[in-house]
Amino acid sequence: MNAGNHRPLRMLVTGGGTGGHTYPALTTVAAVREQAAARGLDLDVLWVGTATGLEARIAVEHGIPFRAIKAGKLRRSPSPRELLTNLADMFRIPVGVLQAFGIAARYRPDVVLSTGGYVCVPLGVASRMLGRPLVMHEQITALGLANRILARFATRIALTHPSSIEHLPASARERAVVTGNPVRPHLLNGNAPSGRWHFRLSPELPLVYVTGGAQGSRQINTMIEEILPSLLTRAQVLHQCGPDWIDQFTRAAAGLPGELAGRYQPVPYVGDELAHVLAAADIVVSRSGAGTLAELTAVGKASVLIPLIPSAGDEQRQNARYLVEAGAARALLEGGPQAGQLLAELDILLADPQARVTMAKAARSLGRLDAADALARVILQEADVAGSR
Repeated sequence: MNAGNHRPLRMLVTGGGTGGHTYPALTTVAAVREQAAARGLDLDVLWVGTATGLEARIAVEHGIPFRAIKAGKLRRSPSPRELLTNLADMFRIPVGVLQAFGIAARYRPDVVLSTGGYVCVPLGVASRMLGRPLVMHEQITALGLANRILARFATRIALTHPSSIEHLPASARERAVVTGNPVRPHLLNGNAPSGRWHFRLSPELPLVYVTGGAQGSRQINTMIEEILPSLLTRAQVLHQCGPDWIDQFTRAAAGLPGELAGRYQPVPYVGDELAHVLAAADIVVSRSGAGTLAELTAVGKASVLIPLIPSAGDEQRQNARYLVEAGAARALLEGGPQAGQLLAELDILLADPQARVTMAKAARSLGRLDAADALARVILQEADVAGSR
């Protein structure tokens, strides 16, 4: 398409279920809009997802039109109890494809962006049926089940990691390009003093930021509670524990000896101030989802990772191992990690400031600050190719 065409560039976006799929899509929409505007083009976006997924709320919050479809999730290793759920979901898939086809046929997108999650499959199939270019983005080192399906007919395959190419079908590898994983831009502009001031943290002590995701993590929370008295003798801790856990950890904080109590700050959720928190943190303790690792490498942070096991395709352990092998993180890679192991890993980094600096540099070397712009260029290229046919 070109600036002489008064019809706006139409992009259909699908992806969601979790923040790891949703936020890269949101960040990429902003980058495409900016690049399209530089070419004199307006951008019209329609997001398609599930009514109960995170994407529904995020799209509405950012003023992006949203349409919901049904989608079935095929679980690769279902328990006997999940077999009936799998069967029910199998019937949702053709319904979702019909809904997706109807939406895409009416919308007539110039390009379709898929960022992962089972909701992408119906839109990917619909784009193939309608002959619309499909740009598929994969966040993890391997390929999710939905993207293994879509890779066979996506016109371009954008990858976060070069090592992901070997996981693609041989026939799809020539269509692959490594863009990195888009990170929310505001996270790159954090201010450490602002983060410490906001949470009343000392500039004298190393800061360990602990997070298990927006809702918190039972495993991580339990481990932190066990090691707190020892950990707080050599660091201060900002603990994003989740809304359901805040009462428990507020009581835990009140039960600490006076001097240590001042070094521990439990909070239910960290919102817009996350950029400042990451800037202030000396060490981050977290899961190893793709979105989290994209953020840690973009800002360059030393971390101790606790993969969610099992996760789909064991992706979190693979992600963590990728950083560990690059010297960009430490991790508890075996199933059933103990609190003592976490404390030992933290002690190693707290005792050696230079090790933290070296690890942070290694993490930053893996980050792609231009990932959203790179993916946006791929999307616009595919729209151009489709428009010239």
